Amino acid sequence: MTDSERLLDAAQQGDRDAFGALVAPRLDRLYGAAHLVVRDAEAAEDAVQNALLRAWRDLGTLRDPERFDAWLARIVSRAALDEARRRRRWSLAPHIPWLREERAETSSIDERERLARAFGLLTPEHRLVLALRFYLDLGLPEIAEATGVPLGTVKSRLHYALAAMRAALAADDRAAAARTQETAR
Repeated sequence: MTDSERLLDAAQQGDRDAFGALVAPRLDRLYGAAHLVVRDAEAAEDAVQNALLRAWRDLGTLRDPERFDAWLARIVSRAALDEARRRRRWSLAPHIPWLREERAETSSIDERERLARAFGLLTPEHRLVLALRFYLDLGLPEIAEATGVPLGTVKSRLHYALAAMRAALAADDRAAAARTQETAR
């Protein structure tokens, strides 16, 4: 039995400290995924807190300890979508957290701002799929499980989210080129 399985078993028996130890290493990533969906730090914190309360309450329903991460991601995903729908306001973040230094092809502030603008134009459902795929590194079947939608829907949302990102970035490039031409005149 692994340490995670032992902690999960103890948490399912009512040990709050075990539950805390089980979720602690996952908190930053869960918060990051929620933040990508709700686009607001306080809303992301609220979503994660609500998700953890639900997870603690429903821990007894988890039957397969190996599915804990996907199960928890599903709860956080739903809490983030609920929070996004409740708030219905989106702010442009100065950067996208899932573009961590080791993954970013460029560390340019301008490039990060371009990506943040494009990301901000996506629907919450599209932001969620991108966050789960590229921030939490979930595979498509795991995303389907986490979001509670069919695998085909996940593929479709991922496809359209990436297409929308590309289109927004292309539009941003065209606008930048037009500004450059105006200043050159």
